[in-house]
Amino acid sequence: MFQNPTDQQLVDLLQNSKTIAVVGLSGDPEKASYQVAAYEQSQGYEVVPINPTVESVLGRKAQHILTEVEGPIDIVNVFRRSGEVATIVDQAIEIGAKAVWTQLDIVDETAAKKAQDAGLVVVMDKCLKVEHRRLLGKENNDSK
Repeated sequence: MFQNPTDQQLVDLLQNSKTIAVVGLSGDPEKASYQVAAYEQSQGYEVVPINPTVESVLGRKAQHILTEVEGPIDIVNVFRRSGEVATIVDQAIEIGAKAVWTQLDIVDETAAKKAQDAGLVVVMDKCLKVEHRRLLGKENNDSK
């Protein structure tokens, strides 16, 4: 049965990552994917939008699929249905991502195992924004 990384492993992942590809990033500021990506950007991460239906989001040119991204991707943050996770995992493995992180209610244990077997860190059914704030927020809020 799948288990998410420990808090310390999440801290290590978040502190050692620079680039986050957001698969399913919406251009609508009311959508969770946009709000989470805007937060990621505000915390210093480079956000790469992956969405074939938009030109750009948060000032960054959108790519149609993960494999079109040039340069390294640390975390692939997934805002797509559970049934699409396996394809995204295959693409994440292909591009050499460090981690696949699926948002709340997005679960595919078979795809998670495949990603783990390929050496990726897998976080499922957790909001990256919520976890970042919980684990690293104190440092970030001291300056406000």
